[in-house]
Amino acid sequence: MLTALVDYDGGNLHSAAKAFQRMAAETGGGEIAVTARPETIARADRIVLPGDGAFPACRAALAAVPGLLEAIREAVEARGRPFLGICIGMQLLATRGLEHGETPGLGWVAGTVARLAPAGRGLKVPHMGWNDLVIERAHPVLEGIATGAHAYFVHSYALSCDDPADRLAYACYGGPVTAIVARGTVVGTQFHPEKSQAAGLRLIANFLRWRP
Repeated sequence: MLTALVDYDGGNLHSAAKAFQRMAAETGGGEIAVTARPETIARADRIVLPGDGAFPACRAALAAVPGLLEAIREAVEARGRPFLGICIGMQLLATRGLEHGETPGLGWVAGTVARLAPAGRGLKVPHMGWNDLVIERAHPVLEGIATGAHAYFVHSYALSCDDPADRLAYACYGGPVTAIVARGTVVGTQFHPEKSQAAGLRLIANFLRWRP
């Protein structure tokens, strides 16, 4: 069993790699590879796309590695490999992002990524820190995770899903902010599971055990 963490200069992969390696060791989840090699991603059993920074920069970085985006699409769209997007990696699942203009996303979860506009005095952007999750529907990656679990967020933009059924959970920050999405074999978290202690590690373990 091979899980590929996509390395495309889209953020610091060190903490994510450590968390996935730890949970793979605890669950018998197989090998964790941090890679930008399309051939490795094409043969992976699971794919994880982290991301920090700006939507258009991460989208451009994916396209800049020859064959990388094609390998990801082939694995997910044609072969149905489980896929987890983290932070900007989740936002890239959307139809489009509106950061610094309009940029097309991967289009796997219909919706738009727009700047946060929290209603409430003293709520700043970026949204940074711990928030409780509100679970809206069950999913295998949420086994053992309940409403009230803490997750760590760092972001200025958020995904609004066209289909409410694609949103698994939200956090309250001057209104509901999409926290977890899922459609088919694709899952995304706006928060950083690798930095979210018990709940985040549980989600990673669940993803490594998930058999869609």
